[in-house]
Parts: sequence; structure tokens; C-alpha cells
Amino acid sequence: MINDNYSKYSKFLRNTAIEAGEKILEIRNDKLDVTIKDDRSPVTLADQAAEKIILRDLNIIAPEIPIIAEESASEGDIPDVKDKFWLVDPLDGTKEFIAGGTDFTVNIALIENGVPTFGIIYTPATRRLYTAKSPTQATLQIVDEKLNTGPEMDIKVRDGDMKNLTALASKSHLDEETKAFLDDLNITDKTSAGSSMKFCVVAEGKADIYPRFGPTMEWDIAAGHAILSAAGGSVKNPDGTSFEYNKPGFRNGPFIARGNI
Repeated sequence: MINDNYSKYSKFLRNTAIEAGEKILEIRNDKLDVTIKDDRSPVTLADQAAEKIILRDLNIIAPEIPIIAEESASEGDIPDVKDKFWLVDPLDGTKEFIAGGTDFTVNIALIENGVPTFGIIYTPATRRLYTAKSPTQATLQIVDEKLNTGPEMDIKVRDGDMKNLTALASKSHLDEETKAFLDDLNITDKTSAGSSMKFCVVAEGKADIYPRFGPTMEWDIAAGHAILSAAGGSVKNPDGTSFEYNKPGFRNGPFIARGNI
């Protein structure tokens, strides 16, 4: 049985993610204004506009839960958080977005006691809506041109064969350590994807493993982590220990996301 709050969040915040995604596309179709943040990462008007929509609705649906959101955090707006908080990345895959690609996402996740328990990822360019409706149920819906959501389809990771693995790698951040890790496995197929879509590909059973040794922030991966876990997969530290949230500066170390292998 789904926790009543998760059900409430999913019904309300799916529309939020879709609205944020449509705003992102609207801005891309207009003049795209790109600036560079202090960490040298790009930010656009679309990031900022989408975040405003998400913050507005999170403060409606759960005003008691603090929010850590990427663009607000970059401006120093970081509330104190403890056991329960939202993590928001309004536009993950900004480089793909700027380049005219499709692998960019809207991300909303709920962290409880260091673990992502609920999450939504929406892909505006392809209109795919992924939801971790609870810690044990992940779904996919297709959104039509009128922005109506189609039927919920449960998604599950596949059982991986260690002699025949499909690996995912980042389009923009494939570092030498990740390459070395993949070289040590029996990888028969390797594919690339941008943004948090990589978690969704594993959650749908279309790949087996996604290692990441380069730097990321917690808001980059929290929604994907929630969806993958709900689909039967996992995200762990390379030594197999639990990957937890609310770390100093909300910065991640290396992690391995995988299906049932």
C-alpha cells in the first residue's frame, strides 16, 4: 500500500514537473540566455524559471518540508535540513539542453533519513514521466501533446548476467576512473546518455549498470536514485556501502547504480 503522502505528492507534483518542463521548452524556443556560475557550470533562464514553478508547488503541497534546490543553493539560499527535505534539480543536463539535445530532465526528490523515498523525473523533449510512487513502486507515463498523462506502467530492472552486461556512461563526463572500472567488467554493450536519464534507463531494464566516479551534487541524482531503487535496483558507494544524503556541501563521492546484478 502506498503511503498517503507519497500518493498525494505524486498526483500533485507530476503536473508541477510537466509545467516546469513546458516552461523549459518555451524558453529554448525563444532566445536562450546562458550564464556561467562560480563552479563554471552553465545556467539558463530555463533553469531559473523551472525552479520557481517547482518551489511554488512544493510550498503548497508540503510547506513544512525544507527545500534544497540547485539554483537557490548556488545563490547561497541553503536552509538547515535534518531528517526530511526536498532535493530539486530543475534542469539536469543543461549542456545537452543548450546543445539542442533531448537528454535533459526535471528532477524532484524527497529525502527521508538519508534515503530518497519519493522522486519524479520528467523529460520535456520526449515527454516521459517517471515516478517513484513509493520506495517499492516505480512507474512510467507518456505525456501527450495536450499534456495529458497516459496510463501508469510499472517499471522494473532486469536480471543482469555478469557475462553479458550493458553499461551506461555519461555523455559529458566520462572520466578515466570510470573507463577503468568498466574495463574490469564483462561489458558487451556500452551506451551513453545525458542527465539523470541514465538512472531511468537502468530502472526500465534497458541497461545493467551506471558507474560514476566524477563529481556530482546530491540534487543531480536523488530523483534518479529514488526511481531506480523503487524499480528494484540500487545506488551504492563503490565499496558496497549505503549511499546517503545530506553530506557536507551536498557533494557526492563516486557511486555505482545498478539493476539486479
